[in-house]
Amino acid sequence: MASGRRALPNILVTGTPGVGKSTLCEQLAENTGLEWLEVGQIAKEFECFEEYDEVYQCPVLDEEKLLDEMEDKMSEGGRIVDYHGCDFFPERWFDIVFVLRTDNKWLYDRLVSRGYSGKKLEDNIQCEIFQTILEEAQGAYKPEIVHELRSDTPAEMEDNLEKITAWVEQWKNGACT
Repeated sequence: MASGRRALPNILVTGTPGVGKSTLCEQLAENTGLEWLEVGQIAKEFECFEEYDEVYQCPVLDEEKLLDEMEDKMSEGGRIVDYHGCDFFPERWFDIVFVLRTDNKWLYDRLVSRGYSGKKLEDNIQCEIFQTILEEAQGAYKPEIVHELRSDTPAEMEDNLEKITAWVEQWKNGACT
């Protein structure tokens, strides 16, 4: 297992846009000292795009180029990866995967406040309804490392931060292998 070769763990935080991934990852990086890798920022920095999707009004990710850019950092360990997709990342990269989920009454307002509308809004709401990202993660990684976390309220978000921070501390102390 990859975790036996790294001094610090790699964590994937994934979920539908608007579930609180970036908020959690930023705080988690502050609490643990692990490096937060925002996949969207890496893709922009290294121009990891194939084309532009007019329907969704966003660039289409060149997954292979992105993976090439991230490989060395991931092999070192100590990374928190934040992205709304997950099944294209190599399984060996992650020691634990957290899929954030939220009720659509919260998600709808969060996405609208970001300017989502039309098909993009509808598709993201449906993605959450049908647990698309959770099922993607469960299909791509060992079941024992995939964990679903509720991310509806500030209290749940704080609880998630505390649980993951505690897990990282256990890892550093050798309790997680």
